[in-house]
Amino acid sequence: MLDALDSVGLHPDGRLLALNSYENRVYQAGREDAPSVVVKFYRPERWSDAAILEEHVFTRELAEAEIPVVPPLTLASGTSLHLHAGFRFAVYPSRGGRMPEFDRSDTLEWMGRFIGRIHALGALQPYVHRPTLDIASFGEEPRAFLLAGRWLPADLLPAWKSVIDQALELARHCFARAGDYRRLRLHGDCHAGNVLWTEDGPHFVDFDDSRMGPAVQDLWMLLSGDRGNQVRQLADILAGYEDFREFDARELHLVEALRTLRLIHHSAWLARRWDDPAFPAAFPWFNTQHYWQERILELREQIALMQEEPLWPS
Repeated sequence: MLDALDSVGLHPDGRLLALNSYENRVYQAGREDAPSVVVKFYRPERWSDAAILEEHVFTRELAEAEIPVVPPLTLASGTSLHLHAGFRFAVYPSRGGRMPEFDRSDTLEWMGRFIGRIHALGALQPYVHRPTLDIASFGEEPRAFLLAGRWLPADLLPAWKSVIDQALELARHCFARAGDYRRLRLHGDCHAGNVLWTEDGPHFVDFDDSRMGPAVQDLWMLLSGDRGNQVRQLADILAGYEDFREFDARELHLVEALRTLRLIHHSAWLARRWDDPAFPAAFPWFNTQHYWQERILELREQIALMQEEPLWPS
């Protein structure tokens, strides 16, 4: 890793701090007489070079529009994507911050304003090399992968198959109710861990999961608590969001469907990465009897939620 940084002229001083990332390997690296940088080594074979560079271009466009994101540095080589010892990597300026306080109305409205600006720019042109968030890629394919790999305990398999099939069918109904919503370039993984807060407000990091999809994908992960709390939070977010971009209320039919797809996708993601030594160490509870029992209960809860009326801001 130090040699990789040296190869692009950044001259590390030997200090490396591992940051919280499982999909890629991310470190803060000290430098000789210069500010620290964050270096991301990409997981091999996940994204093509074109897909990575497409995300880099999007974050640079956002930064040039004075939207607080952290794009990768374009170094003396003229590119933001580098190769060393067979591994691709990118280098970012190091930015600090704290976890946002999403229980505050002003914080949520502030978040909504910036997400609205991200989406206004993201809607100007589509991704060409990055995928779309849909039922096929986040639900049907993960289901098939888990079944093909025989990850489910035999005694729980019938119950899991029944509940996941019902959940996916209801997700299809939710998407049908939403109608022909617009797909745009998203952050894609806009949860509290990917937002850092300072006195100047939020800045958004880690666009690694950026893809095409509905705008509400970047909103629902900011919601928490019971239905009443989520309605109030959504009203605050949209109050800021609609200062910059109109929100299509039909997309609220997608909230619980998208939550369901994320839960299904997450189980398959853990299974796909189980050969990586970092995963059994970080997720020792995965693939236990209790784990799959909890996933069955979770999907049953989502089945009930997808049959309720969607959240409508008060």
